[in-house]
This record gives sequence, structure tokens and C-alpha cells, in this order.
Amino acid sequence: MSSDSSIARPAHAAPNPRPTNGHAAPAAEPPVISGAQIVIECLKAEGVEFVFGYPGGAVIPIYDRLYGVTEFKHVLVRHEQGAAHAAEGYAKATGNVGVVLVTSGPGATNTVTGIADAFMDSVPIVVITGQVPSSMIGNDAFQEADIVGITRPITKHNYLIRDVRDIARVMKEAFHIARTGRPGPVLVDLPKDIQMQSCPFVYPDHVSLRGYKPTYEGHLAQVRRAAELIGEAKQPVLYVGGGTIFSEAAPELLDLAHRSQIPVTTTLHGLGAFPETDPLSLGMLGMHGTWAANQAVFHSDLLIAVGARFDDRVTGKLATFAPNARIIHLDIDPASISKNVVVDVPIVGDVKRILQKMNPLVTHPSDTADWLGRIADWKAECPLSYATDDGVLRPQFIIEQIDKRLIDGGVVVTDVGQNQMWAAQFFTYRRPRTHITSGGLGTMGFSLPAAIGACFAMQGKQPVISINGDGGFQMNMQELVTAAAYGLPLKVVILNNGFLGMVRQWQELFQESRFSHTDLEATNPDFVKLAEAMHCVGLRASHPDEVASVLDQAFAINDRPVVMEFRVVKEEMVFPIVPAGASMTDMITARSNPDTFV
Repeated sequence: MSSDSSIARPAHAAPNPRPTNGHAAPAAEPPVISGAQIVIECLKAEGVEFVFGYPGGAVIPIYDRLYGVTEFKHVLVRHEQGAAHAAEGYAKATGNVGVVLVTSGPGATNTVTGIADAFMDSVPIVVITGQVPSSMIGNDAFQEADIVGITRPITKHNYLIRDVRDIARVMKEAFHIARTGRPGPVLVDLPKDIQMQSCPFVYPDHVSLRGYKPTYEGHLAQVRRAAELIGEAKQPVLYVGGGTIFSEAAPELLDLAHRSQIPVTTTLHGLGAFPETDPLSLGMLGMHGTWAANQAVFHSDLLIAVGARFDDRVTGKLATFAPNARIIHLDIDPASISKNVVVDVPIVGDVKRILQKMNPLVTHPSDTADWLGRIADWKAECPLSYATDDGVLRPQFIIEQIDKRLIDGGVVVTDVGQNQMWAAQFFTYRRPRTHITSGGLGTMGFSLPAAIGACFAMQGKQPVISINGDGGFQMNMQELVTAAAYGLPLKVVILNNGFLGMVRQWQELFQESRFSHTDLEATNPDFVKLAEAMHCVGLRASHPDEVASVLDQAFAINDRPVVMEFRVVKEEMVFPIVPAGASMTDMITARSNPDTFV
């Protein structure tokens, strides 16, 4: 579906009831209800569990109809950006569509960052915004904003409803568009007067949209060609992205890797698609990926991209990305294929269905024993590591300690920056939907509200951990109140180094240590007192010996959120790192080699 707005068309009249011939009563007339009530009934019909929202003047009619609803739960956030990220967290944790409900003007514009984040990361959410009455649109009315125009480039589709009879159809279409094909955000803008008008309510049974017909079944000839290339390859690599998780294709991926003995590397969003405890796992690739993963991709003769989009953080300098490899690309989105990297065998369709066709055809895979031996050497040559003998508290150690407590399951939701990369590198991801983060947009302030959404999704079945830096945490820290209001057993980790850590790292490596406006220490709040003021438990550790006790206390508390501040070493760096525009083999692996790459 193109990113385009649509003024909803009048609905077709319902067909006349069938003749009864005197043997049966005529079909019951559909109930006549208000537009606001129609919205509620549509949410019920879609099986919505949670709506993340914040009321205001332009959605008072809908909020009035929410009063007493028991079929789903409304979650009152403390900022509309928090609502959008919470809906993302819920959607990523479950695969279901997340729902947002906000008012017009600033209520709507406050969701824009979350909508853009969902668009970049292919997250299915439906955002319902109130709008000023139809007669006032375009007159600069109080709290008016052209949210349809504003979000046109960052939604999969959006609607401005002009007729109360269109609400049911538009809502059905919105959920369908959000969850099908390449998932993404859809916005429905609903003027206040339309909410207050009434019409018969009939929820459509199906959706048929001209021009929007996602391809799910991969072309069989292309699938066969891909299987042939796998059989011929001597140095193959599976490069796996978030589309594999959206497609629920982890079992098929595992089958292909094992039957062909192909090593697997994942993107940031692909973490969890393949168990990192498996000997074939290379971990994450790209700018902060493992040495073995980037070397394997560079030296591969066949790269099988599964639900990935070849973004710049993975490819680095395009001319040197997998230079000797033939490339197979499986993806639901035809626009993503050969967009950044030209591929040899494009296969458009649902990843799970394609692999179900392909795997039985891979009957004579080539011997990869020598290739796996070479990869083992790369793993031993430059493993992920950090200093452990100087007695200071390092963030990698904290991530490893959390990992030990979540072997049986848990959801890690990270913010953006150094904390995000350490969590990607030093946590062991074993299952899909256990890693949630902001990737394409890189939104600081994402973790806390997204973790709240994931916490509602888990409903106590698995622990949810929000990992933050001190800078990013402060961008949406008001949502601690939301977590406390609902008694969520959320564990919030703040890796406090008193800096905007990733920017500070770049300043040290590439700007001759000119730390311009990145030092936060003097004005950071007391995070323990802040947590307590927001009805949470606050804990702190400043030494490695205190970490286990703090984590044990936190995991023992399950009736409210717990905030754990870890005062980590200020100057710690994320290694490896690939400078912008460099080849992925030009990796800086320590402070000792910032100028001459390994």
C-alpha cells in the first residue's frame, strides 16, 4: 500500500433482506449507534486486548463510550508518544496489532515519533486520532492539526473519515493493512461531529482493496533456483532480519540452517530468530556486530537474506559488502528487494511459506565443514570481550548477570545508544520476540513505554526488562507513573555513565575527544529518589559485588515496577565499531587501533 492519505468514500447501501416466503422471520435490522460507539464495536470485533491512549476534547465522545467497556482494557499513559511506543512494544511482543487513541492537535502530533518508528521497523499499529468538527477543518480551529498530511510519509496508509457510515469499513481496512504484507502503522483521523452522528452498524466480513494484494507465495522457479545455489555453495551464510520473526518463520529457519549446515547471522531486529546457543550462530552483524559475522559475510560465496532489508548499519560501504557472493533475497516487500544491494535470486513472499517450499528441495547441500572451521577461527581470533580485572562496574557485566536470570524466558526491551548495543552483544537471545528495540529510527526514550506495552502483552507470563542509558531514560521517564498505576512487575535498568554515551564515544574516536554537550552528570536526577517519587522501588549499585544483590531484590518484587540504577564506568566503549562509510571488515576492536583497522 502506498503511503498516501484517503478521504473515505460513502459506504455502499446494505442489500435488501432475502425473501422469507412466509417460512422465516426477516433478518434483524442492524443497530443504529453513534460513530463513537461504532469505533468501540470495531475494536471489539478485531479482538483488541489493550488500547493505549490519552483523552482530550476531540475524542470525548469515544472516551464516553469507553466507560464500562470490559472486552478490552484502556491504558492511560502520561504522554502520547508513550502511547505509540507502548503499542509498538505490545505489537512486537505478540505479533498482534497495537492500538493508540489520542485527541487532535498536540495529542496527534505527539504520536508522530512513534508512528515514524513503527513505519521504519514494520510494526503493525493503528492510531486513532480525534479531529476538530468537519466544518472547522482548514480554519485553524483550536487544537487542529493536519495529522493526515503530517503522517503521509510515515504511515502505510491513513484516512480522514468524512461520513459516519464509513467508520466500520475504514476500521476493518486499517487493521487489515496494518497486519498484512509488510506490517506497518495506519492512522484513522475522526472528526468530532462524525463521532456524534449515528448510523446502522454492520462490521464487514472481509476486505478487498484494489491495488493492495500482497504476495505470499514465492515464485516456485525462483525457490528451486535458490535451492540449487545452496547446494552449490561452499561458503554460504544466512543473513536474517526481523521479517523472519514477523513471519513466525523461526522453525523453518532452524531447519534450513541445520539441514545445510549454514552459519547464521542476524540483524538487530533479527535477534532471537535463531538461537544464539546454537553452534551455527554468528551473533549480530554490522556496525557493532561480531568479528566472525562480518568476516563470514565478506568472504561468503552465497548470502541468503531472509526477511532483511540491507540497511546501511549492516552493509557499511556497499562496494565492499559480500563482494564475491551471489545473493538470494526472501522478503514480503517487493520494494525492499534490490533497493540497496542488487540480488541474484529475488523471491517475493511470506518468509515462512517460502522456506516451507524451499527446505524440502535442499536435498544435497554442499559440505561446509572447512567453512565452519574457518569461522571457528574467526570466533576465537576476536571474541566479544571487556575488562574484568580492574574492580569497576561495567555495563557488559550487568547485561550478562541479567542474562543468567532469564535463561527460562524473558523479554528484553532496550533503548538506543550504547545500552542497546551492549544488550545486543552480551545477552543470549534464544527465542523470537524476546528482543524489542528501536532500529531504523533509533528513537531514544523508546524502551520504557515499549516495555510497558510488552508487560501488558506478557501479563506476568514472562519477566520484562527495560534497559536504558541515563540520557534516553529521561526522554520518557514520565511513563514510570503509568507502570506504577497498573502495578506492572517491570524491571527498569538504568546504565548511568553520566554521558550521552554513544555520542561521547564518537567524539572520543573521531572528534579528538571534544566532548561537546554530552556530559549529563552534574544535572542528572537522583534516579532512586525519582523512582520512589513515582511510586516505584528504587535500587542502586556502584560496584560489581553489589549487582547480584540488586538484581535478586528486583526480581523478588512483582507487585510494582523496580528501577535499578547502575553507576557504571563513564568511559566504557562499544567495541567492535565500524566507522561510518567504511567496509564492515574495517573494524575498530579496541582503543588501541582507532586509526589502523584490524
